Amino acid sequence: MAIIRIDKMNKTKRALANAGITSMTATGHVFGRGKGLWDAKVLEAAKKDIPEAIEHLGKEPRLRPQRVLTVTVPDEKVDVVVKAIIAANQTGSHGDGKIFVLPEVEAVRVRTAETGVGVLD
Repeated sequence: MAIIRIDKMNKTKRALANAGITSMTATGHVFGRGKGLWDAKVLEAAKKDIPEAIEHLGKEPRLRPQRVLTVTVPDEKVDVVVKAIIAANQTGSHGDGKIFVLPEVEAVRVRTAETGVGVLD
């Protein structure tokens, strides 16, 4: 599961496809925040001591739009997925996102009731 910037979605899809990963689910617009303030333009203005920007920042970080991706792959492909998502999303700035690697207990293809790793491809 990955939480990424909305504007990185197409780049992330391409990176995953280039890595041989074509199946994923993207959850529409979700909102979240990390520890820091997120608006880069306002932050830059605040660094330049522009009073309006400093006032706009306030004391609490604002929620920002994000996208949640769910990519379920066999264990041997986890590193490939993680590296592809990082390559597509890493800018070195706050808000680049998070990746959570979670265990998958079982997978079932609804159409055929087939189970196991084979349904992940």
